Amino acid sequence: MWLGDSETIVRSLSAIFGTLTIPVIFLIGRRMAGSSVGLIAAFILAVSPFHVRFAQETRMYTLLTLNASLAIWALVYLLSDQRSATRAIGAQFLATIRAWPGTRSSRAGATFRFGGLSTDAAWLGYVVFTVAAMFSHNTAILFPVAVNLFVVWLLVVRRKWPQQFMGESILPIGDIMPPSTRNWLLAQCGVFLLWLPWLAAFVVQGVGVYREFWIPAPTWRTIVDILQTFLVAFFPSGSRWLPIVWGGFAILTVLGVVHLRKRPAALSFLLVLWLTPLLGEWLVSLFRPILYDRTLIWTTIPLYILLACGFRQLSYRPAIVAGVVLLCGVMLLSFGNYYQNFRKEEWREAAAYIAQNAQDDDLILFNATWVQIPFDYYFRNYDRPLDEHGAPVDLFDRGILEPKMSEQDLPRLRSLLKDRRRVWLVYSHDWYTDPQNLIPSALSEALNLKDGQQLYGLEIRRYDAPLSP
Repeated sequence: MWLGDSETIVRSLSAIFGTLTIPVIFLIGRRMAGSSVGLIAAFILAVSPFHVRFAQETRMYTLLTLNASLAIWALVYLLSDQRSATRAIGAQFLATIRAWPGTRSSRAGATFRFGGLSTDAAWLGYVVFTVAAMFSHNTAILFPVAVNLFVVWLLVVRRKWPQQFMGESILPIGDIMPPSTRNWLLAQCGVFLLWLPWLAAFVVQGVGVYREFWIPAPTWRTIVDILQTFLVAFFPSGSRWLPIVWGGFAILTVLGVVHLRKRPAALSFLLVLWLTPLLGEWLVSLFRPILYDRTLIWTTIPLYILLACGFRQLSYRPAIVAGVVLLCGVMLLSFGNYYQNFRKEEWREAAAYIAQNAQDDDLILFNATWVQIPFDYYFRNYDRPLDEHGAPVDLFDRGILEPKMSEQDLPRLRSLLKDRRRVWLVYSHDWYTDPQNLIPSALSEALNLKDGQQLYGLEIRRYDAPLSP
């Protein structure tokens, strides 16, 4: 990266992606239910502690949310534009090309043609950003699943009750209709063809997750925790106000449903986008647990729009203002708890400690091999080229992100320790990667534990060779 890879630079990307999502959710809300709903939804997203957290971390989650929100925006445009049902994909684009340059009559029709061109742009946006979302995270494959469930339902309804979908070329705010079957199938083919190069990697990674993964099996409590994270992440869990907060969000959700009661297609669209991925990850978790709040971060887009509709249903402006003020109070409590108590694994401190105390021929061992990545990010600043190895295997050697230590791996570990005067063990996530405590036991057999440092999320231990008699 030409700007470098400092902490500020790499984290700024997440902040930029998260910030760009705010106007996109406004556009979605405005297209579906008016400007006031769009503004309120954008405000909820902007003050969400869940989104603020990942806008400060060097991870893909805000990029995933931005890509999914852009795909939703394009889809909402298509579902509220009758030209997506009456004109073939690309027809407007070709008509515009033929009319440029053209006769006076051609130029007179240019406004219509360029207006129609926006429908082709929406088709392109839907395809490109759907694929981009799936490239951002494998679980985003549930986005086209949810979208297809909804659109296929719309197509069935249109076939049985065609009179429900008669109207102008541009539908009123909040009204939704299906595109033509041909256009929809072409768009899905476009999505599949663009995503196809990733299919092999998707299968390999899926098999790896099925073989070994650390997420525990979900329970009903998991669902409750995910919803709380979406709504008020980091809100003090022991607070007596928590039941009231839950009740407030429940009322807003019900009010949102009431607000959209005369627009069942729009309401169904939001519910399907929000709930289908949650249910999908739950079903997959019956075989291999994958249900995790951060992978569902993009589903907060339809959820926040539904809550915004709930605010709008209050109708009376002072009531809306009062509700927004109360929301700000709840978020302030959440942010206060986040900035005071939320801690991250201290890899910067771990790298500094070892760099200041290590000798040139020391060995550094990692029981959780993937943590070598954040450790090396900070350790490189000290210019200490020490030997680094993972136990049971080096990073990526086994094709599993977090391989578990077993007794069959002990011979390799002992060979790494042979003739070593000092060894540093970076010990973390041992509850999963070394549940039998095999690595410290093997080190204690060959070396003496001399020093250690307890940091948040990890422990550093220094082992020295026994002194010669």
